[in-house]
Amino acid sequence: MSTVIGFDFGTKSIGVAVGQTITATASPLAAITAKEGIPDWQLIEKLFAEWQPEQLVVGLPLNMDGTEQPLTQKAKKFGNRLHGRFGLPVAFQDERLTSTSARESLFAEGGFRKLKKGAVDSQAALIIVEDFMNGYLPKSDNSL
Repeated sequence: MSTVIGFDFGTKSIGVAVGQTITATASPLAAITAKEGIPDWQLIEKLFAEWQPEQLVVGLPLNMDGTEQPLTQKAKKFGNRLHGRFGLPVAFQDERLTSTSARESLFAEGGFRKLKKGAVDSQAALIIVEDFMNGYLPKSDNSL
């Protein structure tokens, strides 16, 4: 596996980030506008043509106690549609507190000017991708 595209699903805006498993790093891409959770599938198709991902990851919105919330099923449906349309493997990654971390990171970079909705969503997608890669990639074991 080398390229991972991650999504922070929302009903109005879907954050997007691309990660490289070789370096275990990710970068935010432009968020995709959605209408009631339905994205512009042609934009996603263009993203996939450009980045050639081998793995997709969708943030799974959960309550702080780990239970599902109303948006959880919509995010799962989005992931299932991605798999159905493009035939790529889709993983779901716990996204609790990613938007909070994204806001903190962006604010530290440039104050309130950086806190635009799409930027926060894509920064959250970056965190989702990095969390996925950190859990997925084999860890080096220095013990004997």
